[in-house]
Amino acid sequence: MNETNINLAVEDPPSEAILRKMLGQSGCPYHVANCLCRGGYGYLKKNIRAFNKAAKSMPFVVLTDLDNSPCPPQMIKLWLDIPKHPNLLFRIAVKEVESWILADREAIADFLGISEKKIPDDTDSLPDPKAHLIKLARKSKSRSLREDLAPPSGATSKQGPNYNNRIIAFIRDKWDANAASQHSRSLRRALERLRNFEPV
Repeated sequence: MNETNINLAVEDPPSEAILRKMLGQSGCPYHVANCLCRGGYGYLKKNIRAFNKAAKSMPFVVLTDLDNSPCPPQMIKLWLDIPKHPNLLFRIAVKEVESWILADREAIADFLGISEKKIPDDTDSLPDPKAHLIKLARKSKSRSLREDLAPPSGATSKQGPNYNNRIIAFIRDKWDANAASQHSRSLRRALERLRNFEPV
């Protein structure tokens, strides 16, 4: 099977880690040529037309969060008001990539040292997945995890000082896309799209 070179564009480092893990577990021979992770949501929205155009030469996967947008189809139409090239895969995590992280319920519960029952069966239903993950981290028996993932009391930051590094390590070493896809519809659709993708 021939290797498929592909470019990525994501909001943040945890999103890149998730997408790379999904590609690696898709069962398809993807090779990431480049990953653009430069300015969050705004950068992706501003450059989506450029990614669409570039996809003619090499496939692009763009991953962003739904956040407060009404629904993925409406968000895609709002961002890209021209025909989408078949080589552009535009995927949206409902509501944030943290819902995909939480969707591997067994692995994240073991990582945090909490009961799996504290994680909903349908993580896409969480109104604020990142806040939920950090709330769970505060209950961890591991002091270092609590301090790394959750911001200190009174801090203006929404996450702990070592949040990205600890979450990326979890994704790389523990998180399983196939297990997680059982508890997140948006992740399951994205994984199926990667498996069935045939660039033109």
